[in-house]
Amino acid sequence: MKVRKYVTIVEETCMESGKEISPSHRKVACIAVVKNPSAGKYVEKLDELIDIGAKMGTELTQRAIKALGIHPEGIHSFGKAVIVGTDGELEHAAAIMHPELGETMRKVLNAGKAIIPSAKKVAGAGTTIDVPLHYKDEMKVRSHYDAMEVKVHDAPRPDEVLIAVAFSDSGRPLARVGGLTLEEVLKSQEKKG
Repeated sequence: MKVRKYVTIVEETCMESGKEISPSHRKVACIAVVKNPSAGKYVEKLDELIDIGAKMGTELTQRAIKALGIHPEGIHSFGKAVIVGTDGELEHAAAIMHPELGETMRKVLNAGKAIIPSAKKVAGAGTTIDVPLHYKDEMKVRSHYDAMEVKVHDAPRPDEVLIAVAFSDSGRPLARVGGLTLEEVLKSQEKKG
């Protein structure tokens, strides 16, 4: 696996609609730009890309936790996304994201019962992608429906993939659209535990 660069983006919202957000709402995206070993040719077995996904799930999740300066339990929401350079194919993104990347993210967090929302595309350098987010243990918690837009100005090159994971340390600032609440989920988990 050849990594050309890592990029970490931390977004901190301190005020929304004139109201102070305290503690502030933080999101982080950790991105790796990696050489695509299957670029420019048809490859039947995509095991090498699956392995890249497994390694990046661990590496990028650890980097995200460090960037936020919190323990894994402090992560509320998660999501993942891949942009494949133009010499690759959409299936390369699927191979990176779906068999192993999510599992290794969960291992680092020691949590994550909900499906990890994802997005993928084939595109050129500088393309943006929205990494969808929702609560890690119950996807129906509306206060945590969100996304984080990410972009790397020079990636992915045609023979690369851009792999992004994103996390938040809370729900959206000033969330108020009802539905299942985080408190209800936590109480339900306590009763089961």
